[in-house]
This record gives sequence, structure tokens and C-alpha cells, in this order.
Amino acid sequence: MSTLFRRYWVLFLFPILVAGISIDGIQKWVIQYGSDIPKVWTDEAIKDWELPNFNPEFSAKPVSAAFYYNLPERVIYKTYTVYHPDHEPEGYWDWLHSIDAEIELDESKLLTEEDFVKAGELLFDYPIDSLGAIISKENVRDVGFYEYSEMPLSKDGIMPFARWIVTGKGKVYLGNLSCGMCHTKVMPDGSLLKGAQGSFPGDKAFAYGLQKAPENDVKAVSGFLFSSPWAEGDPHGELLSKKKQDILDAYAAVPTGAFGRQGTSILFPPQIPDLIGVKDRKYLDHGGLGQHRNIEDLMRYIAMNQSLDFLNMYGSFNPLGLNDEVINSGKPIMFPGTYDRHSDKQLYALAKYVYSIKAPENPNKPSQLTEKGKVIFAEQGCVTCHTPPYYTNNKLTPADGFEIPEEHYDKYDIFDISVGTDPGYTTKTRRGTGYYKVPSLRGLWYRGPFFHDASLAKLEDVLDPKRLESEYVPTAFIGAGIKNRAVSGHEFGLELDPEDKKALIAFLKTL
Repeated sequence: MSTLFRRYWVLFLFPILVAGISIDGIQKWVIQYGSDIPKVWTDEAIKDWELPNFNPEFSAKPVSAAFYYNLPERVIYKTYTVYHPDHEPEGYWDWLHSIDAEIELDESKLLTEEDFVKAGELLFDYPIDSLGAIISKENVRDVGFYEYSEMPLSKDGIMPFARWIVTGKGKVYLGNLSCGMCHTKVMPDGSLLKGAQGSFPGDKAFAYGLQKAPENDVKAVSGFLFSSPWAEGDPHGELLSKKKQDILDAYAAVPTGAFGRQGTSILFPPQIPDLIGVKDRKYLDHGGLGQHRNIEDLMRYIAMNQSLDFLNMYGSFNPLGLNDEVINSGKPIMFPGTYDRHSDKQLYALAKYVYSIKAPENPNKPSQLTEKGKVIFAEQGCVTCHTPPYYTNNKLTPADGFEIPEEHYDKYDIFDISVGTDPGYTTKTRRGTGYYKVPSLRGLWYRGPFFHDASLAKLEDVLDPKRLESEYVPTAFIGAGIKNRAVSGHEFGLELDPEDKKALIAFLKTL
């Protein structure tokens, strides 16, 4: 909205008010004619939006605004439920093949805040890939796929992490890579919690599909997903030099609640973040890669993470083996999520929806025990980093081995103390910044596994001093071929007596 319009909008609307048009009508008029949907991808905005890489020479260089806006805008077709084969209604498959395509989103009808949020929820569940990037049509119609991946289902036998896309009569595709694929949790009662740390066992599901692929293809796809050849020791290069089964084992070792998304790692798998309350957080990704200063930053983050980062240049390295000349040639690059894009209006709606997501009612109510835990939380100094009311100070802490550049102190929010957790994710991946953000503790009762690498299944494990010992067996992520290892760092509260730990955990579950 222009400055002039912001200043004088009442004068513009006064005749309308006198005419007796409803407030709802005015709101629709303002949104349709008076507001500007943020332009998300400008060369100036993306220049310093992300933090530099741990090795600054290999910081990401995104595609230009000219390239981005030359991509066709995504058409939003009506999508349909994916059922477990044993729960699919009789005749459902034939019916899907008998219907015509239907466009489900008409952007011209997005007029009110409610319209945008409703459209955003639709887009949250909308798959951007129909080429079988993670799971295929054959997978979801195969009972063995569900058994191997331990795929959770809703109470109605629905597999909620993918959707059928119908683009024409007889043209039925399996849609992957929606926001909801990673950020939908199947609760113990079979209900769905959108925006939460999701329960899609993505790496196990991917491993199942790769079993039939040639070894060279397994190495190629794993390379463009994870390679960061400049990283010390090149751990992904070492993995790719092994046999196909070793690579599949590495995928299968990643637990539910974590996911080796592109640019991260199945060797240092990131815990899936909880998006509920993200509006109040200043950095995105475990390493704080994306700054979050306003809704435009969240829109940028969504656009980038819909596979656009495969077109980033990291020094002279590109995950797909491309170069600047090819990427900026203007010719289509057929890869999931990069041959089309959400419009700015769609991204705005999606971000509005993410901001609107609320946590369900917490079953853990305050009690005498939780009040004791609240006191312990303060006495132990937890409030320094996990400051109420958001239970994060919204700062970045350096990983062991990272020296903070002097200029970062003026540019970012830094808490200059390392908590000693494993530095692999933030020092040896394309998304690594050398930092970890201080996470919010809100919603711990429905989350897990814990730590940025999902090593610990329960809060009780976080407070277990035995996890620091080399003979410890991590209760969640441990790694392929590894029998035991220490889970280092964040040693706060380990010396509390059992009753105090019980009280502290009871309090944390009320947040």
C-alpha cells in the first residue's frame, strides 16, 4: 500500500461510508484495490537475506529476479485423498481416472484476511511435484511401502503426506513436496496437527523407492540432495563412494521427526521444525540460515525451499552440475519445484496461513508439581536462552569450531556462547552457517525427537547424564552402522535430582 494511500485512506473511503457500504465490503475493497502484495524476489532483497555459509566462499548465490519471474506461475488443481490400499473406498481409483481436471484456486477472489488464510491452508497441502520426487504412485499403492517406512495413518486410513493430482481425464499423478508433507503430525488418536514437527518418515520412504534404482542413480540423486564438497573431510563424498546398500542404510537410519531435506544431510539429519508460533521467531532453519524480519522473508523462505535452492551457485558448485550461464539462460530447467513457482499472491496467502496456525489445547495443566518446575527452570538459568513468553531469546549461538566474524555482531542477533552440541549440520552442509538458533520450547508436549539432529526421543533423555558417555545408545537418531555414541552438549539440568527433573519436565510440557 502506498504511503499516500496509507495516510489518506479514510478520506478516500469517507464517501463509501456515507453511502452505507458495510465494513466487510470496505475491507474487501481495501485488499483488492488498495494493498500491494509484497514482491518477494528482488535482487536487492535476496542479496543478504540468508546468512553466509560456514565457509563464506561457498555462500549461496540464488537465481536472479529476472530468472525467478520468468518461471510460469503454478496452477492449483483440485487434489484428492491418498488412502492406504486396505482403506481405499471401493471404486475410488477408477473414479479418479474418470473425472476432469478442476482449478481450485481463483486468486481474484482473495479479498479478505479470511480468504487469504483459507487459500493458504489449501496451498500448505498442495504438492509442487508430480514426478515422484520422494514417493511414487507405485509406492502408495504397495502395502510393503507402508510396512517398511512405518508410515503413520489418520484414523480413516488416510496417508496425509501426499495428494492425488488430476490434470485431465485419466491423468492422475501423485503429488509430493507440499509444506504439509513435512509439517503434518499424526497424533496418537489419529487426528492431524498441521504445522507441527511432522511425522512423515521421509527418508525411510525415499529409501524404499530407491531400492529398485540402479546404484549410479542412487548416488546421483543423493549427490545433488546433499553434496557440499568444500566441507572439511567431505563426509557426503565419502558416503557416495560406498555401495548402494550403505547409502540406503543411511537414509533408513533417519528417524521419524527428522528429514534429510535438500542441502542438509542424512548424516547430520535436521529435526523437522515446529511451525506453530513461527511468526515470533527471528531465524529460520536450525542454523538460522534465513532471516525472518517480516512476512516477505517467510515468503522468500517458502519459495527457496520449494526446490529453488537446487539452482543456487555455491562458489563454482551447483548441486545439479549446472553453471551460471545455463541457469540464467532463460531456458526451462525441468526439475521438481523449479519449472514453475507460486505467484506472490499465493505465497502471501501461504505465509498468512502459517502465521495463523494455533496449537491445540494442551492436556498438561498447571499443578503444584509444574509450579515447582517453573521455579527450577528459572533457578537453573534456562530463562537466559529460553526467555518467556516465546521461550527463546531469538538469538544465534556459535557451534564449536566456528569463529564469529566481527561484522556479524552488528548484523545478527548473537549469543556468544556455544552449548557444545554436534556441529556437523552447521559446518558440513550447504545450509550450514556456523550457528545454531536458540529454539523455542513452546509445544514440547507434542514434539519429539529432540535436539537439532533428533538424537533423543524424550525429554527425560535430554536430562540423562549418561548421554554424554561414549557407550550411550541414542534413543532416536544414531546413524547407520553405529551401535553407540555420546550425545554431547546442552549439559544444563543434568545434575538435578530425580524429583527436580520430574518437576522440570512437567513444567516444560505445559508450555
